[in-house]
Amino acid sequence: MSFSGKYQLESQENFEPFMKAIGLPDELIQKGKDIKSISEIEEDGNNFKVTVTTGAKVLVNSFILGQEAELETVTGEKVKAVVQREGNKLKVSLKGIESVTELLDANTIVNTMTVGGIVYKRTSKRM
Repeated sequence: MSFSGKYQLESQENFEPFMKAIGLPDELIQKGKDIKSISEIEEDGNNFKVTVTTGAKVLVNSFILGQEAELETVTGEKVKAVVQREGNKLKVSLKGIESVTELLDANTIVNTMTVGGIVYKRTSKRM
């Protein structure tokens, strides 16, 4: 299955505790908690471009599977990391945050980010 497509956030769990744990200011947490972000994934072989639009904030990361790339985190920091694919999952470790994006079925994507025992889960549906 291809990850390519546009997905809208449908539900999320542990948004506030996770964002606090990674150091996002309360003001931004309150602004962002109810926004239904849109993720657009372009997959071309091992080349990926992921664009996440949350209100006025747009986060764009491009990478090639298995190769080091500079990726921007949720806090806006840029870090070097390697994204790996395992079946229907994309996995990456960003400064202590373990991120797994899984294509559950043709229309559902689940992103789980874990830091210090706090698991933030986002479920998005294809638009």
